[in-house]
Amino acid sequence: MPAGREEEWRFTPLPRLRGLLDDVGTGAHLTWTTSVPEPAELARISSEEARRLGVPGPADRVAAIAAAHSGGAVRLRVPDDAELDGPVLLRLDGTGDERPVHGHLVVDVGAHAKATVVIEHTGSARYAELVSVRVGEGASLDLVTLSLWADDAVHAGQTAIQVGRDASVRAFQVTLGGDLVRMVQTVSYAGPGGDAELLGLYFADAGQHLEHRLFVDHSTPHCRSNVLYKGALQGEKAHTVWIGDVLIRPEAIGTETFELNRNLVLTDGARADSVPNLEIETGEVQSAGHASATGRFDDEQLFYLQARGITAEEARRLVVRGFFAQLLGRIGVPEVRERLLAEVERELAESLP
Repeated sequence: MPAGREEEWRFTPLPRLRGLLDDVGTGAHLTWTTSVPEPAELARISSEEARRLGVPGPADRVAAIAAAHSGGAVRLRVPDDAELDGPVLLRLDGTGDERPVHGHLVVDVGAHAKATVVIEHTGSARYAELVSVRVGEGASLDLVTLSLWADDAVHAGQTAIQVGRDASVRAFQVTLGGDLVRMVQTVSYAGPGGDAELLGLYFADAGQHLEHRLFVDHSTPHCRSNVLYKGALQGEKAHTVWIGDVLIRPEAIGTETFELNRNLVLTDGARADSVPNLEIETGEVQSAGHASATGRFDDEQLFYLQARGITAEEARRLVVRGFFAQLLGRIGVPEVRERLLAEVERELAESLP
């Protein structure tokens, strides 16, 4: 049981997790709404079957408890060589039940297949989850995870991604709702030539705690990773945490990696913690770097816009829209992109009246 002094838990307000660290099953559940184009299949499997698949497992206590008490896993299977006509849509809606909910989702993309998967969380719940992702040789996956919870929701979990030989994954994490959201994302490589792009957008309001932790484990030669997360904060005691860890092991020659986190603080009383870490155990890398920046509005940008007749309030909105535009433009599902634009506009309307 974490005490809060451990490195991986020191930023997390543990009392606000409200039962998600307790190793107790409850039988509570979320309501699922799904759209799965053929030939992809969605089916429930036992925990033993999930283990036999060899998909990546939990990295922390919350994810381990989620897998142990999920009552089995829900497996999304995309067959070898399949290319889906549209995105797989999985909407998980909280019912307002105060009991902790545990879930385990397996996303299994076959060799040389191509798919887009959107996982959306809404409603009110206390949810612990593990999402195990395996992308086969030469396959391509776009994974979009949306945390659009109600204001009182608590969500903690892990997305564990295994990238196959010459496969590519683009994982997009959006966190806008909830009282506390703590997401861990891990990436490993099953063969050379793997490519992982991890993108994230978050917007914290007064009292919200939004935490994102990433660990990219380069243990295979000639693989690539690129991380870009952007966040905005507003309101008293709004708190965001971003921890980016990249490890390049001795055997991972020819690695190419970069990670970047940027935070825009909109009001007084908000706090952003950003810690990029890069550990390199071989000198034979293609490139490796990291960067982090946290700041307020750029006064020169605001002056430029106001000098052209734009009001101060609208100038601030334009700056924030521009700050997020780079990320939103890279979401390949138009309806999801438009919805997120509307959500960002709503956040801006509340913060910059």
